Amino acid sequence: MSVKVPFVDLASPHAEVADEVEAGIAAVFAATAFVDGPPVAAFEQQYADFVGVDHCVGVANGTDALELALRAAGVGPGGEVVVPANTFVATAEAVSRIGAVPVPVDVDDDRLLIDPAALDAAIGDRTQAVVAVHLFGQLAPMEQLSAICTAAGVPLVEDAAQSQGARLGGRGSGGIGTIAATSFYPGKNLGAAGDAGAVTTDDATMAAEVRRLRNHGSATRYVHDVIGMNSRLDTIQAVYLQAKLDRLEKWNELRVRAAARYDSLLADVPGVRRPLPGAEGQHVWHLYVVRVAERDRVLAELGRAGIGAGIHYPCPVHLTGAYAHLGLGPGTAPVAEAAAGEILSLPMHPHLTESMQDRVVEVLAAAVAGGGAS
Repeated sequence: MSVKVPFVDLASPHAEVADEVEAGIAAVFAATAFVDGPPVAAFEQQYADFVGVDHCVGVANGTDALELALRAAGVGPGGEVVVPANTFVATAEAVSRIGAVPVPVDVDDDRLLIDPAALDAAIGDRTQAVVAVHLFGQLAPMEQLSAICTAAGVPLVEDAAQSQGARLGGRGSGGIGTIAATSFYPGKNLGAAGDAGAVTTDDATMAAEVRRLRNHGSATRYVHDVIGMNSRLDTIQAVYLQAKLDRLEKWNELRVRAAARYDSLLADVPGVRRPLPGAEGQHVWHLYVVRVAERDRVLAELGRAGIGAGIHYPCPVHLTGAYAHLGLGPGTAPVAEAAAGEILSLPMHPHLTESMQDRVVEVLAAAVAGGGAS
């Protein structure tokens, strides 16, 4: 019987923390501290320390986190925010929810991260912020982006949803730009038991603004000076995240080992372009993304063989129906557009076994060659 390989494994990490989480949840129920209970503040401090920033504000999900970070950074209706074309739609969606306009730009061909040259060309008088997306577990080229943003006088906002634990020097993902947003969606390197997110920054004023905005625009009960939202981090999710954060570095190390083994196994497989991490920063391998011809056929063959795989992402932001109104057709971001037809995310998680990886590569090699492993 052939080995079936899931794209992601949520059960194994849960098993490691289940007893601790059960005790933590029981304590929450015993205290009836259901909203903004003590575990929220405890997790916020723990995650701030992990990232290396002064402030962490827990919120309900990653999309809210990015919207709140952008609002705290001064983005308002009518402004422009530069984003990479190769990203999940939520990056642009958060901009649109403010009433601002996302400006998608191309990515580099090696890492599929925002291209500093494309950013430099896109910044204009209406630009209010730039979003650097740390995609697949790797850091965007922050030193170059920071120099461009500093020269233009605009904040650099990190979308750190796929990179918890990645580091550049002594700074963690979420602690390099002006302000950052992250998602703790269950499949992330640090995943909750549902939706959850956070904003991180060293700026006390911005952090205070996020706290106010996440709580109906109120810093004092029943005093609402601005229109905010209801986006507090759930206490139960904070309990779950605390338990997992204690193990994140170990789990990231296992991802790094799995990525290195994929590299070795795929080194001599023709037709498979392996990911090429940059020299700067530590990659934490949220995803292991290869590029192949006839990607849709290859993906289908993997599926038939019981191999979970995905595409991140099949359509650049400017070509989605949601952003047709921007009037940016094919040719706007040629690298991102070409990559969208080639990228293939292989199974990647801390509990990926060697036999699983052997099976993935066996099936992938046969599919790329035009055959098909049984």
